[in-house]
Amino acid sequence: MHDEQQRTVLITGATGQDGVYLARLLRSRGARVVGVAPPGSTLPELVAAYLADVELVPLDICDTEEVQRLIDTTEPDEVYNLAAVSSVARSWNEPEATFAVNHGAVETLVRALLELRGRTGREPRLFQASSAEVTGSAAHSPYARAKAAAEDVVRDARNRNGLHACSARFYNHESPLRSTAFVTGKITRGVAEIAAGRRTELTLGNLEVSRDWGFAGDYVDAMCRMVAADEPQDLAIGTGRTHQLSDLLELAFRAVGIDDPTPYVVTDPDLVRPADAAVLVADPEPAALALGWRASTSFEDLVRHMVGVDQERLRTGVEHDARYLSA
Repeated sequence: MHDEQQRTVLITGATGQDGVYLARLLRSRGARVVGVAPPGSTLPELVAAYLADVELVPLDICDTEEVQRLIDTTEPDEVYNLAAVSSVARSWNEPEATFAVNHGAVETLVRALLELRGRTGREPRLFQASSAEVTGSAAHSPYARAKAAAEDVVRDARNRNGLHACSARFYNHESPLRSTAFVTGKITRGVAEIAAGRRTELTLGNLEVSRDWGFAGDYVDAMCRMVAADEPQDLAIGTGRTHQLSDLLELAFRAVGIDDPTPYVVTDPDLVRPADAAVLVADPEPAALALGWRASTSFEDLVRHMVGVDQERLRTGVEHDARYLSA
């Protein structure tokens, strides 16, 4: 049993971008945070920098018995399910694994929380991270279909079983924790390396795609507000503003004193995804009405922050530092 005066919060995907920001926010508010990460996936330097006061548990969230055991032993007041196969491209190559993580694990969590409620009388709350891709250009991908199926699980748990459960369709959100596997991280790190004389060019695909980009630090606040709401509901979380990738590129170069990125950018047709939607933008008004939440970090400040952190990483050789997180 845990201290009734302190909330116990369970976060899956705790070592990912959103997990780190969420865990730190909840710890700053006095919650006990138990974080779940796949066995063998955790970087010691990342944990030391950001999650030193989080109870990390190595766990395969597709292992039904282990998930049930963890819920039984921690008796969480809130569960934030952020674990996912997050790559659309990977989902095409690994559809079964994608459905197991993005959908099956959600069913397991719901069953475990309902069992906990029945056994203890507690009223645990569940947050499910979904994606704008459910209705975007990748809607037919295994990734999006699994996320949509998980939304159905959450709605069913709320409407039929009375569980305080909600899901958020997140639009693109970034931070200095984005790796170069994401185009945003690829650009900000590449620009920092060009400014430092470590490379001469940056190879990219379609620069005309438009996205609704926000700051991850803002978005985890929206998660907490959704879980704290008296009545759970599903919402879209985004800024409501779009920018082209070319805008992000220009801002990144401007942050290091280069006004014209053209001489440094090479376009590779193989990196252009034919399924890319021209525009993907949130309607921010429902979240503003329901939660009083709006994104507070500007696109310009976000890009400058990411580039600045990448420059600091190159200067110091320190990849992870808590000072990097604040925009």
